Amino acid sequence: MSGRPKIFDDQEVIGKATELFWRQGYEATSTEDLLAAMGIGKGSFYLAFKGGKKELYEKVLEQFNEKAITRSKKELAASKDPIEFIRNFFRSIVTSPKKIHQKGCFFGNAIAELSNTDILLMRKAANHLKELEELFHDALTIAQKNGQLKNQQDPALLARTLLSNWNGLGITRRIYPDNEILSELIEMQLKILE
Repeated sequence: MSGRPKIFDDQEVIGKATELFWRQGYEATSTEDLLAAMGIGKGSFYLAFKGGKKELYEKVLEQFNEKAITRSKKELAASKDPIEFIRNFFRSIVTSPKKIHQKGCFFGNAIAELSNTDILLMRKAANHLKELEELFHDALTIAQKNGQLKNQQDPALLARTLLSNWNGLGITRRIYPDNEILSELIEMQLKILE
């Protein structure tokens, strides 16, 4: 006998867990909080996520990354101007509502929270941000080859600088959840792409 059949959609419940983790953080989110948010019972939870909250969080990190990186890779591939792709990526922050600003960057939050409590989970979050850095690197390399970027600094350094700017914006947007202020800051940061 294989047990009770699963009566929920993994993607959907992981999405609900994502919202809770993003709002409260990993440590402050209890299993009971997750069960209530996901709308499933304890037995179903542990049947689906044998490693409990930690396994669920790993799946949340993976799903969040898969959606974000897959979408961004498609957008970069479809773009005729990789520099404009990067600019639009950063400028998309200023179209966010205040409640999104207050949540910050999901992966940045995870790294900050977990760096002293769970190094393995922190590294998983960091690896997802490194994928964003690689995406920037690919876009910058293409732009330099096509003559679309005058700045001839090493694309690896430029990509890391952009990632640093992105991470900083994850905190700054909580301090200044004002789109006009954020827009001015982002435009200043994007001057390295001239």
